[in-house]
Amino acid sequence: MSIEAEKFGGGIAVVTGAGAGIGMGISRRLAAVGMTVIVTDVSEERAEKVAGEIRASGGRAEAMAVDVSRPAELDRLAAAVFAKHGAVRVLVNNAGIETIGLTWEIPVERWEATLNINIHGVVHGCRAFVPHMLKAGQEAWIANLASVGALSVMPTQTAYIMSKHAVQAFSECLYLEMEHTGSPIHVCSVMPGMLKTSIFDAEGGTGEPGTAAGHRRVMHDLMKNYGMDLDQGCAVIVEKMARGEFWVDTQPDMTEQAAEGRVAFLRSKGPPVLAEQAKQLLES
Repeated sequence: MSIEAEKFGGGIAVVTGAGAGIGMGISRRLAAVGMTVIVTDVSEERAEKVAGEIRASGGRAEAMAVDVSRPAELDRLAAAVFAKHGAVRVLVNNAGIETIGLTWEIPVERWEATLNINIHGVVHGCRAFVPHMLKAGQEAWIANLASVGALSVMPTQTAYIMSKHAVQAFSECLYLEMEHTGSPIHVCSVMPGMLKTSIFDAEGGTGEPGTAAGHRRVMHDLMKNYGMDLDQGCAVIVEKMARGEFWVDTQPDMTEQAAEGRVAFLRSKGPPVLAEQAKQLLES
């Protein structure tokens, strides 16, 4: 028996933003190791499509429409799941959007959406679920989606990068809070490198400035041509979660490179410097 099946099999998992991308991949993997997965997405249609595919392949899944930018909806989700199932073994706060554009050109509505989904969705997901998880008194896991970008900086991806730095700091503090209180809840920071997802698809840029289109297209092509297979990456994520690792990365070499660059920057106390690879990307 795999460690994922041993730790997670038979339990309930809740995954936000699971109608596509990494959330979809993690949902499929958790179902494959024997979990009942509550697939949530802002789009009920997308959530049901993923849940239906899991059921069709012999797994167990339910779909719910949830807008993580609204804390009350996360409260409703937590209350409904615990009322029906009694406990949640795995919570994956995955929902997030990419936003591209110069800080002053991004419309206020897009700024607010990015911060509310990427940061507040994680924070309020934990706030809503943790009291129920503690009351259940069982070993449980919370995985928050950061990014290798949480260890780096990139102009024109400021909104996204900033949000992932916030998720990383939040997850580190949450981990320490669980230790401080003797809680049986493991906290994981999921740091995908480049996986083949739809996050850079053109339709995802609704509300971005027109200048963002070129950058989004370049990133889309890079991901398509050089990204890691989604299911392969999500299998790595779920295994590392089951092992109780805090740093849950898909491509350790990318994480190492980003971490080393960040440490060097902090030690130098110099101004931010754009990496040569990033320069080439911006000039594409």
